[in-house]
Amino acid sequence: MELRLIGLVLLLCLAVGMAVPAGAEETQSRIERVVVSYASTGTRDEKALESLAELDPALGEKWTRIMDLWETPVTVREQLPDGLPEDDTLCLVALGFQLNPDGTMREELIERLKVLLEASQKYPNAILVCTGGGTAANDPTATEAGRMAEWLEAQGVDPARLVIEDHSLTTAQNAIYTFDLLSEQHPQVKQIAIISSDYHIATGILLFGAEAILRESEMEIVSNASWKAPSGSLSAMFQAGALIELSGDTKTAFEIYYDTYDIHELPPLNEN
Repeated sequence: MELRLIGLVLLLCLAVGMAVPAGAEETQSRIERVVVSYASTGTRDEKALESLAELDPALGEKWTRIMDLWETPVTVREQLPDGLPEDDTLCLVALGFQLNPDGTMREELIERLKVLLEASQKYPNAILVCTGGGTAANDPTATEAGRMAEWLEAQGVDPARLVIEDHSLTTAQNAIYTFDLLSEQHPQVKQIAIISSDYHIATGILLFGAEAILRESEMEIVSNASWKAPSGSLSAMFQAGALIELSGDTKTAFEIYYDTYDIHELPPLNEN
């Protein structure tokens, strides 16, 4: 696996150094060099960022901000703090987790929902997003978001508060599709709090924050609440793959996922 990743870094470095006409492929190669190099070494490739800015000043500025975000330490909270908006400009986004083969929820997803339920009671006017697609091997009708919404409604949550994003299969897609739905259905939302397991919070904040930057959205990620999982981690290289997915190169992203995913097996991914 390490040799494959080192090879990827070298290929990206060569791509940046080649004298080819500026275009989408060239800017993409620079973006990928920036994120893969940082995941591999823990330091920024300033030369690649400067080169990206020369090719596309707007993209250069956006990816510099994304790198700033990636380098910013994340305080992982067990509960939402006081002082967030008391109205529906606040949105609580619960990130899904792979379902059991029969379509039932795993313990980890239920524990994330308990955190969301407590947060929803603290902020009773907030919009609630359940995000996650069909990951049940033996039940194609079941989706993470659908099961999450059913559970919340059974606990007395008003279904009018719920937004169900049931197409995503990766955290990057969680961010993309959630922003799509909020922009269409709840344009009043300005602040987002991420709900997940503790090891997943930093990745969620990075990807939702990066998507906001890329879209030039007014929505910002302001807080989080988490379930303290007994184990689990997500590598910097996995985060790099997710950022590459946000940038539009799904093929390279999925190659990195399959090399580095270390929590549970990904379901089959559809690149279309």
